[in-house]
Amino acid sequence: MSKELDIKAYREAKRFLLRNTPKEVTREVVESYLDPDSAIKVSTVNDLYYRILVSAQNANRKPKVIGESIGGVEKLASVLFGFCPSEVLAKYEGNPEGILETIIEKLRPNGEIGRTPRSIWPQYCQTILSAAEFFSQFESSKDFFDWAKHFPSDKRSFTALPLVLAAEIYGIGFPLACDFLKELGFDFGKPDVHIVYQFKALGLVKKNPSEYLVLKAIKRVAEHVGVCAYNVDKVFWLIGSGNFYNHKSIGTIGSMKKDFIKQWKTMA
Repeated sequence: MSKELDIKAYREAKRFLLRNTPKEVTREVVESYLDPDSAIKVSTVNDLYYRILVSAQNANRKPKVIGESIGGVEKLASVLFGFCPSEVLAKYEGNPEGILETIIEKLRPNGEIGRTPRSIWPQYCQTILSAAEFFSQFESSKDFFDWAKHFPSDKRSFTALPLVLAAEIYGIGFPLACDFLKELGFDFGKPDVHIVYQFKALGLVKKNPSEYLVLKAIKRVAEHVGVCAYNVDKVFWLIGSGNFYNHKSIGTIGSMKKDFIKQWKTMA
């Protein structure tokens, strides 16, 4: 892919955001979402454990079934010992069903609770336990960051970090592992459906790319433009989702990705 195409696609995406959204979406509003300094700060292993559980439900119907049904993932603190992975592991090791029973008893989630192995809540409880096993390995958040920073330091192997997380933690998968790292301030984007759709239509990736290759493309575009991957991710994610979550007066205006691609094709 050419550097010129990468730069053009990014610049047109930012222009589209300003020209095709309500007047409340100013340049300052858009820029406020692109700053990696807004990344979430964590100070303990418990914080990391909480953040992975937030990322784990950021897909498809999961936010409604899990987070919204109990008033937010943070409400799990009463069940998960303040998000202490070692205590969760000591109490529930080998027993994700026990976690679900406690959640139902203490938090009373809204809606029907599926009980099959493929249902959302049972799978999420497996993630809760698997993540507890993983993060109980680290003595502190510094211990985790020292370990994690070995991967992104080499551009040839930076993708190994989300691959390790996806392999270690049940139900995370590559895109959600990238989401977790991105929100912690690592120089990652999330190859989610919004970005995959746009990158394919814009010709920024080859036909039928893997999520792994889309992540590499996000990093490539960022390097060519001279910004971080977080910045590129947010530009295309805002177009794809239309969710200005930090501005209640704007809220969610709906996906604009098809309109953006339609406009792009008229320019070709």
